[in-house]
Amino acid sequence: MDFSKVIDVLRALGTEGVRYVLVGGVAVNLHGLGRTTQDLDLFLSPDVDNIEKLKAALRKVFSDPSIAEISAEDLAGAYPTVRYVPPDESFVIDLLARLGDAFRFEDLEAMDMDVEGVRVRVATPRTLYRMKKDTLRPVDRMDAVALRRKFHLAEE
Repeated sequence: MDFSKVIDVLRALGTEGVRYVLVGGVAVNLHGLGRTTQDLDLFLSPDVDNIEKLKAALRKVFSDPSIAEISAEDLAGAYPTVRYVPPDESFVIDLLARLGDAFRFEDLEAMDMDVEGVRVRVATPRTLYRMKKDTLRPVDRMDAVALRRKFHLAEE
């Protein structure tokens, strides 16, 4: 994953005023737990205005007409995840608006972090732990254990 391109995306999100929370492997890394990942997971407020801001941010980084296909309707629908694959990049961007009934954008605890001079909205360790502890993927369960230990989180 080209981290400089990830920073470009995060910078553009801030410039456009996108309401998002960074979750997933990149967020785990930013909390000091090294983990390899090939995707950027963004939890978004799925309202139309925010998704239009998201698309404007992505257009600042990628020259890709398929960005227009991202819609608030998809993110507010029954399967509220969109995978955006930037052209000629070594990573994908997963756009999430809800995880079943367990998590909505409004439910996420987040904090601001400075990453290479860019203000990034990142899920707190507790939120990441709660999101990962009961998943089926072994890497998520390992992340949850590492987060619980490093941040002395109560086992839920």
